[in-house]
Amino acid sequence: MNRKKNTKGFYTNLVKELKQTDHEEFFSLFRMWPEHFDILVDIIQPYLIKRSIRTPLPTELRLAVTLSYLAQGDSIRSKHLEYRLGNSTVYKIIHETCQALWFALSPIVLKSKNRFDWEQISNEFMIKWQFPNCIGATDGRHMRIQAPPNIGSSFYNYKQFFSIILLATCDANYKFTWIDVGQYGYMSDGGVWANTEFAQDLQSTFVDLPTPKPLPGIDIPFPYMFVGDEAFPLTTYLMRPYSCKTRGGLTEEMRIFNYRLSRSRRTIENTFGILTACWQILRKPLCMSVENSEMLIKALVCLHNFIMTCEEKISVHKRSYCPAEYVDREENYTMKEGRWRQQYSAYFTDIGRVGANRAGAIPVGLRNYLKDYFVSDMGKSQAPWQEEAALGAKRINLPPELIE
Repeated sequence: MNRKKNTKGFYTNLVKELKQTDHEEFFSLFRMWPEHFDILVDIIQPYLIKRSIRTPLPTELRLAVTLSYLAQGDSIRSKHLEYRLGNSTVYKIIHETCQALWFALSPIVLKSKNRFDWEQISNEFMIKWQFPNCIGATDGRHMRIQAPPNIGSSFYNYKQFFSIILLATCDANYKFTWIDVGQYGYMSDGGVWANTEFAQDLQSTFVDLPTPKPLPGIDIPFPYMFVGDEAFPLTTYLMRPYSCKTRGGLTEEMRIFNYRLSRSRRTIENTFGILTACWQILRKPLCMSVENSEMLIKALVCLHNFIMTCEEKISVHKRSYCPAEYVDREENYTMKEGRWRQQYSAYFTDIGRVGANRAGAIPVGLRNYLKDYFVSDMGKSQAPWQEEAALGAKRINLPPELIE
């Protein structure tokens, strides 16, 4: 059967035809348009060159096998039958192509940032999400894997399945800016964030962040920082919301601060959501070694950034990889959930607390300063709807028994 791949295989008989005649179906199979597929072939081809007496499989075929496997989320066996390739050949193709995608694309779409890159990201967060000096949102997810042999419970998480952890940051446009893949699934305490090289470099000021810059309308310099949820530690470079367990309850100013931070933090939730909605392989345990699972996830992150970058030149309402309705949006001061939440949120598992809850005096002071800034005249002018959105019924003259 495998010998007929050149005459009866899926690639020869259908993929080439779709590439010429049905671009929408081609996108459905591979999550990208034919022109972007061709660009990607040229990028990864040098990483797939083989020295062999036998004629190597074309890069186009290797990429088609890998993308359809990742996009459709089906089995190695199904690809073996579709493309008329051996089971072991398909497995090897997918692993080698994921490696090529990571090594070829990561320097392009996930490159290390300098202070000018961070400033650009900050400007976009301010324009889109009205959060000054924000250089990204961060969060983590458990990525399901099959039980590794002879490992014990290291990968068994608090939700009672085997996983590796993906920690990431993103920009204002739902593109990943940094990732850490592979920490044990059982790690759901303060060690997860602290164990990453990125967090250690931030703590040691090795990351090339911009120098502190005054908030709009203020003369006092204020540091650049990431935003995260309550699972992350509060530091001078990472801002998190006030806890709902705050002694005495949350004040109105705290609620407004949490609202402003949440709007920015949702970018990372949506980034993870788009990734899982588009690549169905992530909706089930990855049936491969831990090392290959890590490489597959890295390749998917690069593919996500590559396609998001390709679609930036297309009108938002005409995009296919990330349509406008896929992500969260605001309507009449109310957050409308993106389509990915309605369809795919069940495949996500938060990693739990990843940093210490105790914060030093300086980070606490910075958060309080930013809280007061948001309710100042300048802060209100950036998001005039914030009181209505953050306080809701508390600003409406309802009977006390109807107010939370």
